[in-house]
Amino acid sequence: MPVLEHDGIETYYKDWGTGQPIVFSHGWPLSSDDWDAQLMFFVQHGYRVIAHDRRGHGRSTQTSDGHDMDHYADDLAALTAHLDLRDAVHVGHSTGGGEVVHYIARHGQDRVAKAVLISAVPPIMVQTDANPGGLSKSVFDGIQEQVASNRSNFYRDLPAGPFYGFNRPGVEPQEAVIANWWRQGMMGGAKAHHDGVVAFSQTDFTDDLKKITVPVLVMHGDDDQVVP
Repeated sequence: MPVLEHDGIETYYKDWGTGQPIVFSHGWPLSSDDWDAQLMFFVQHGYRVIAHDRRGHGRSTQTSDGHDMDHYADDLAALTAHLDLRDAVHVGHSTGGGEVVHYIARHGQDRVAKAVLISAVPPIMVQTDANPGGLSKSVFDGIQEQVASNRSNFYRDLPAGPFYGFNRPGVEPQEAVIANWWRQGMMGGAKAHHDGVVAFSQTDFTDDLKKITVPVLVMHGDDDQVVP
């Protein structure tokens, strides 16, 4: 399987097709498998598609450290350099949206054509004086506690309810989708997922966003129960 060795870790990635590259960054606590439907769609429409498992997630190294946005962005930069990707469209969901924004701001736009942020965490999730409408830090403390002590059950309950909106009236839960979410979560490392909660909730991307001048498509629903 394709693996990039760098910074003392191995990053697993998928690289399919030819044409303009589209790079997909997944959400917490999933893996590149979460993008399979999108990868198949775009590879069948003439694009080169790339998706990686973030450090500590999926099939990448379950390293004990580096679970912060600087490392996430640097890992993405290492992958784009390794594959010599140019004129790339970067698509990020949830935590992956933060990864994309921080990558562009930290490493520049020379290789980037456009970006897509889907239900993404920027500009910042946690409640602060500058972001009074954010979620209380206690919410994220609770997530970390669940990951540390009750991960398997937590990863079963989250997609069965708010993640996909299966808890809304008239919505029929899809057991296979829930099981696939659980499978991806349990593939990753508990330490990485625990530390990653701080990365996606407390990182302030405000200054990063100001540095981006390439076109950006923002897609965000008004009933998002995970990233409001």
